[in-house]
Amino acid sequence: MAHLKVLTGEDAGKVIPLEGDRIVFGRHPSCAVILEDGAVSRQHAQIVQLHGSYYVKDLRSRNGTQVNESDVTEPTLLKESDIVRVCEYTYSFHDDSSNAELSDDTAYVKPKKINRNAITATANIDVPINPDADDSEERSSIISRIDARSGSGVRLSVKPEVKLRAILEIGKHLSNVLNIDDVLPSILDALFQIFPQADQAFVLLKEEHDDEPQIRACRNRRKDDDSMSVSRTIVNRAMRAGEAILSADASEDSRFVSSESLAGLQIRSMMCAPLITQSGQRLGVIQITTFDLRSKFTEDDLDLLVNIATQCTLAIENANMHQTLINQQNLERDLEIAMQVQIGFLPNKPPDVKDYDFADFYEAAQHVGGDYYDYIELTDGRIAITVADVAGKGVPAALLMARLYSAARYHLLTKKSPAEAMSGLNSEIATSGLGHRFITCAMAVLDPKKHEIVLVSAGHLPPIARDLEGNVEQIDGDDTGLPLGIIPDQAFVQSVHPLKKGDTWVMYTDGVTEAMKLNREIYGSKRLQAFIKSGPLEVDALVKATVEDVNKFAAGQAQSDDLCIVAFQRVP
Repeated sequence: MAHLKVLTGEDAGKVIPLEGDRIVFGRHPSCAVILEDGAVSRQHAQIVQLHGSYYVKDLRSRNGTQVNESDVTEPTLLKESDIVRVCEYTYSFHDDSSNAELSDDTAYVKPKKINRNAITATANIDVPINPDADDSEERSSIISRIDARSGSGVRLSVKPEVKLRAILEIGKHLSNVLNIDDVLPSILDALFQIFPQADQAFVLLKEEHDDEPQIRACRNRRKDDDSMSVSRTIVNRAMRAGEAILSADASEDSRFVSSESLAGLQIRSMMCAPLITQSGQRLGVIQITTFDLRSKFTEDDLDLLVNIATQCTLAIENANMHQTLINQQNLERDLEIAMQVQIGFLPNKPPDVKDYDFADFYEAAQHVGGDYYDYIELTDGRIAITVADVAGKGVPAALLMARLYSAARYHLLTKKSPAEAMSGLNSEIATSGLGHRFITCAMAVLDPKKHEIVLVSAGHLPPIARDLEGNVEQIDGDDTGLPLGIIPDQAFVQSVHPLKKGDTWVMYTDGVTEAMKLNREIYGSKRLQAFIKSGPLEVDALVKATVEDVNKFAAGQAQSDDLCIVAFQRVP
């Protein structure tokens, strides 16, 4: 278990197990670890567990929090044996994988469970829901509850003209409003018109990928008051049970009496309605309160609020869907631009070299991909034909492909031989901090005067060579090195291959050989060799026919990898 060892303080030598998602340190009795020192703030710092990692965050304390003597200004990842300081208290951090074994007689400081019954919050402050809220019915002043999950509790016969006016009022405020940041204030504006006795109102929503809801919009009748109090217990009850709640005197309700925020505000009447979609998803709650004893909310008001909450849920869903659509359109537009940029890295036409023909094909499995090819004209008249395949696909692979484009050109133009160029390229990729991605790469440097190829490979698929008689072979041998990015100081070996008239070389990526049918049968290298053996003589026709054969084999099945083919031929 991850834990803190107390180094200095009254519990020195003991261990604090880091259980749960959050442990708060401070002077306040609600903190999990209480530090009775005047220099410590009421809520001083917290340690949060996220996906198995632990982060320390300073809670705007007076005297700050330090990790390894450095001030914590943002959530800081804790590593093995890090020293955390809260004023005069210091702790060493140890995670699950450390060798700091705990003996059976280890003395523990058990963190106190945080009282989550209440919180005073302003807009955009986290408001988690307490799943263990007390549901005692004793001394309850709840007047009415309505099941808001299916609308079965809504009394359609109660003041239909009032409901109609309210729905029209909400509709007027929400018409043509599709931005969630505009929808929520419009909802509160409408509530204040429908319920003139309301003093406060707020909308609390769950955030994406987070079960803890937050206040997204709030309003006070008093212009000079921007505070907003939220009872976790009330919110929990409404969302968990799917019930709209009406309390005549919430500050004395036994369900909510432990809430400091309610007791402090002396709320006299409160209504809280959950926002529940047709599928049963809890989006959040709407809550309105009044401090006027003469204008308490009634059962009819609660029934009306449930109707309004249904309309508000639809408006929030529409706004969310609209925003999702906009985000999707923006993403597609950005990917379209990225695709055009990536295409700009690729050659716009093959080289014009006497006695040689070139052809190529490139298609990304997604908008952008990690396959790469290039023709690089060297200063002595040679042509370097490079083909590479970045591990993975999509945007990360495309970004690394862009890095490869410039790096390959630099090393080929500055190194004496293709082998040295590949070694320099490998060293750059391996030490560039690009993560655990590797790249297979092949360089074929054509000398059109000597009619020979110098080939060097970094774990790439071997080229396929065909002569005029139709004989086909793979150019592999024992000279293939490891892919780029694995061993920084790897040395590569090059091999020389003569080109006779009519000789054709085909270089490709595994998107060709691993093209797959619906039954998961792959195209394979043997099928590719057989097709090249009997394929068209001209390289342009050969490349096009190969692509058609691969697509015919896949029979319309969407492919999961990029596809790249480059072919060149010494003209017969």
